[in-house]
Amino acid sequence: MPLPPSRDFPSQNPGPSRLPVGQLLVRLLAEFRHELLDAADGRGYSDLRPAHLQITGNIGIKGIRLTRLAARAQLSLAATSELVNELQALGYLERRPDPSDARAKLIFPTPRGMQLLRDASSKVRELEEAWGAYAGEQRFEAAMQTLQDILSATRQVRQESEGKR
Repeated sequence: MPLPPSRDFPSQNPGPSRLPVGQLLVRLLAEFRHELLDAADGRGYSDLRPAHLQITGNIGIKGIRLTRLAARAQLSLAATSELVNELQALGYLERRPDPSDARAKLIFPTPRGMQLLRDASSKVRELEEAWGAYAGEQRFEAAMQTLQDILSATRQVRQESEGKR
């Protein structure tokens, strides 16, 4: 049951000028992903689907174990494995032996996957420029830095509380 609006919980009653923070973040992420997939479709990556962005946005280029990728992507190991298998079948990713542990595999982008990552990075820069123009470059950059500060602080608090258990 939702709580009634309260001065003690301003995020529950942000006023008419903005949505609550959770809705802002979720809706902006949806817009961001929509823009990325539209651009990807126009560049020959029409086989990608929204769930693949959780992997491509977290894969990096130096090789990563499935467990680490799942943690980065904030997905279950099973979901991550399924998405990596799909992206591997589509030619974006490949698995190679981990030189530090013969039993393990590292996941790398293929040449096609590397091109996708370059194209996506270019699109992200375009989106940041466009969104910066909407809000004003200084305000946009300040908002991005504020979000980074909040993320860093909340992670620190969580790590400290988990360390006390």
